[in-house]
Amino acid sequence: MSAVLGFTAKQYAWKIRFAAHVIRQGGVIAHPSESVWGLACDPFNPDAIATILRLKRRPASKGLILISGNPQHFEPLLSALPQALQSRFLAKQTHPSTWLVPDADNQVPKSVKGEHSTAAVRVVDHVVLADLTHILGHPIVSSSANPAGLEPARSLLKVHQYFSNRLDYILPASLGGFSRPSIIRDLQTAKTVRS
Repeated sequence: MSAVLGFTAKQYAWKIRFAAHVIRQGGVIAHPSESVWGLACDPFNPDAIATILRLKRRPASKGLILISGNPQHFEPLLSALPQALQSRFLAKQTHPSTWLVPDADNQVPKSVKGEHSTAAVRVVDHVVLADLTHILGHPIVSSSANPAGLEPARSLLKVHQYFSNRLDYILPASLGGFSRPSIIRDLQTAKTVRS
């Protein structure tokens, strides 16, 4: 049986399925992303979102990012936009890019968007997150694994130091190799909000 990220295929499949189960049950997990460790939960579970905000000591007004490995998971949000903006969103990027997408119809819960009229969304290019969101069938909330004011966790050790036993599961795997967190850009203007 072939190995996946240092695990047998069977071990890997179990870890991904268990992470999906925890998220479906309203739990919060830690996961690797393209550049840093993140905290993830179900975007439609307000209690789980509140847990992430509490762990991070992050104001709800700031909002959170939605991620998925499948661009079609964002189709309801994108379908109301002009074709040019859809193409911009779907274009291949050289660095992980989070887009601020207009959400006039409030398809994304306010608990995710915070005080913003846009939703922060990213199509991820990380096998673990692609597989996890494939199993779930929808995007997940993902926010860097760090309390406010501290550097995002870049190692499993740092995740443990920050959050100890307050997480429901840690999905073990490697980071994606990028040195910086995702760029945040406004989809309508293409202006970079965070580089």
